[in-house]
Amino acid sequence: MSLLLASSSAIRQAMLDAAGVEYQALAAGVDETAAKARHGGDPAALALELAQAKAKAISGQRQDQWVIGSDSVVSVGARLFDKPASREDAAAHLRSFSGQQMQLVSAVALARGGQIDWSHCESATLHVRKLSEGFIADYLKREWPAVSYCVGVFRLEGPGVQLFESIDGDHFTILGMPLLPLLGALRERGIIAS
Repeated sequence: MSLLLASSSAIRQAMLDAAGVEYQALAAGVDETAAKARHGGDPAALALELAQAKAKAISGQRQDQWVIGSDSVVSVGARLFDKPASREDAAAHLRSFSGQQMQLVSAVALARGGQIDWSHCESATLHVRKLSEGFIADYLKREWPAVSYCVGVFRLEGPGVQLFESIDGDHFTILGMPLLPLLGALRERGIIAS
């Protein structure tokens, strides 16, 4: 039984690779604008809708295959953040995060035949330390453009860990996909060995 990942995210692929899950990755190409307009104030609803939309988009094209969709949303207070469009935008994001509690919500969904069969959402709280202008400049000098694909402007598996004083939440959720619940769902459906 073949499994598809509706994502070009290197970290999501690395998580599945490390877990020994065989899959093929395909970019979903979902327009996020309408979903953001519908769920502007609800990060969990937005993350879930985007994960499901990605899974359904590929699943509709590959009717006989299981498809994983996943997405993450970052907010500080009531403000939702997009992936930074430029290095200057990334610096502005980091200034907004400085000394704040960042909420990160990651959702994952499984679809087959164009229909959602299962979905799950988890959140984490990341306590961002006070970031100096010097740190921000040095950090982006080292991490840009790699973090341009990261809504929170960090890679926890790299220098991005230096942004935080503490983190409350599941490691995989913070990386961008609630992996343990997904593995359980894959086992329940006989997609991977139980």
